[in-house]
Amino acid sequence: MVCDNIPLTSERFRLGYHIMAPSGWINDPNGFCYFKGYYHIFYQYHPYSAKWGPMHWGHARSKDLVHWENLPPALVPGDIEDKDGCFSGSAIIKDEMMYLFYTGHHYYGDGDPEHFWQNQNLAYSHDGLHFQKYEGNPIIKAAPKDNTHHFRDPKVWQHEHAYYMILGSQNQQELGRAILYRSKDLKEWEYIGSMSDAKSIEEEGFMWECPDFFNLEGKDILLFSPQGIKASPKEHLNLYNLGYFVGKLDYSTGKYERGEFKELDKGFDFYATQTMETPDGRRIAFAWMAMWESNIPEQEDGWAGALTIPRELTLKGDHLYMNPVKELVALRHGAGDHHQQLAVKSQQVSPYDASLEVLLKISKHEQNLDFKLSLKDERGKNVVTLCYFHEENEFVLRRNDRDDARFGNIQLVDKIDLQLFIDTSSLEIFINEGETVFSTRYYSENPLALWIESDQGVSIETSVYTLHDNVVSFS
Repeated sequence: MVCDNIPLTSERFRLGYHIMAPSGWINDPNGFCYFKGYYHIFYQYHPYSAKWGPMHWGHARSKDLVHWENLPPALVPGDIEDKDGCFSGSAIIKDEMMYLFYTGHHYYGDGDPEHFWQNQNLAYSHDGLHFQKYEGNPIIKAAPKDNTHHFRDPKVWQHEHAYYMILGSQNQQELGRAILYRSKDLKEWEYIGSMSDAKSIEEEGFMWECPDFFNLEGKDILLFSPQGIKASPKEHLNLYNLGYFVGKLDYSTGKYERGEFKELDKGFDFYATQTMETPDGRRIAFAWMAMWESNIPEQEDGWAGALTIPRELTLKGDHLYMNPVKELVALRHGAGDHHQQLAVKSQQVSPYDASLEVLLKISKHEQNLDFKLSLKDERGKNVVTLCYFHEENEFVLRRNDRDDARFGNIQLVDKIDLQLFIDTSSLEIFINEGETVFSTRYYSENPLALWIESDQGVSIETSVYTLHDNVVSFS
């Protein structure tokens, strides 16, 4: 189906190598999978305005996780099972077919946006291009009796000879939780019960959105977006959060024994992850690179939102590390690579360019080393800053358009490695091989360059790559 998208009125903030819609609003990534030679990513999409509206499933595909072709929407709301929206969900491949699982959203019609009900639905495709909604929808008609009306975002996987579906939900005490279903054929589903409930709203939230479940290093990871966690001075500072539990699911009882909640990304703009296992066995994730309370200036230009770069997740102990996928080296221009070793107090590290990858190795031979990285315009105005304070091994991220900050810590080490992906209006920072990660949007209509500053002077090795622009094509 072809949608009449709203027009773009400016491309001043359009990204060079991230997945975006041609225009309109996007949020959560959905249905990430590999099918017949292509990676497929879907996303929550409203093509008719740059604001959230009745959700469609936008669709893009790639052979290499780098160059993406945007396709017509895969799912469009309006049928009896999804009258007011095709909300988030996942994909699974079975018998040379792609199956999409999604939440149908329904308003009662009294004008109250919180007065709704939800069900779970199925669509399928033989070719990854054309999609048919299952004639037996809904596959789960209503939330279980021990639930509230919050009941969405199915993630489906296979374990041994059965299929399992986890849903983000809320119990009758209005605590967030994840509930579990089982099926033999992907169409008939048996309710098993709650996998895990929040201990309290303050600690773990009133609603768990966009759950994802997978195994790494023999441990079961529940990756999800809890709403309502109480902010502390340096943690859980976004309106809604994203993080994970590490534990073990007992498939015979459906109970999940797990540890404490940990945030996955410390930045301003990271929500609603969707993961898949690649053909070579890696666990890869996308997220929505925005946040519900954020000011989004590109709405004035006819679009809103983007996805992060794809990232590989690995588990060390009980800590998830997150790094750019190796395929992204294909973005680097051969000419223009820049390698230098500097001992400086203030130094411009990169050219004034909108699409860059910067690698920094910073020596900590000086024990009291503090430093600051800044994206500055040509007048010297800081747009984004990342400060390191040695006493706490702490990084602090700030933006010039906000009064607040975001915080992340690293283990004590002799050298700090940073990998930064800078795009026209986004910055993704990976510290010490993904131990700590910050993702943020930023907004400047002037070219920016990366600077490093330190009162003590700092020894650094740098590699700077200009990245290909416009790798996302639209058809």
